Amino acid sequence: MPLIKVQSSVKTPSSEAVETLLTSLSSKLAKHLGKPESYVMTSFEPEIKMTFGGTFEPVCYIEIKSIGRMTPDITKAMSQDFCQTVEEHLGVPKNRIYLEFADAERAMWGWNGGTFA
Repeated sequence: MPLIKVQSSVKTPSSEAVETLLTSLSSKLAKHLGKPESYVMTSFEPEIKMTFGGTFEPVCYIEIKSIGRMTPDITKAMSQDFCQTVEEHLGVPKNRIYLEFADAERAMWGWNGGTFA
């Protein structure tokens, strides 16, 4: 049910680098939310034409979605952690990363032919 989706303007890293980034984000998201990692989904979309502040310098947009309420303390901790992780793995400076946190209602999240409602 938790999802972290990273979209970036950076060139496609090696397959190994992408796998390392995604497994790191998966583990961290599960820990931050206190949910089993077996439900966490991660994705990475490189080489998207994006601007930030009017320039084409490397940039990232990260979506984090989950069922349940993410408190301000949790989102602040995730922002710090995920920005640092993305900066380390992709070289995108923290000040060029936007994150969007979205709580999903149980009936609005489907899996395995049903929903979590």
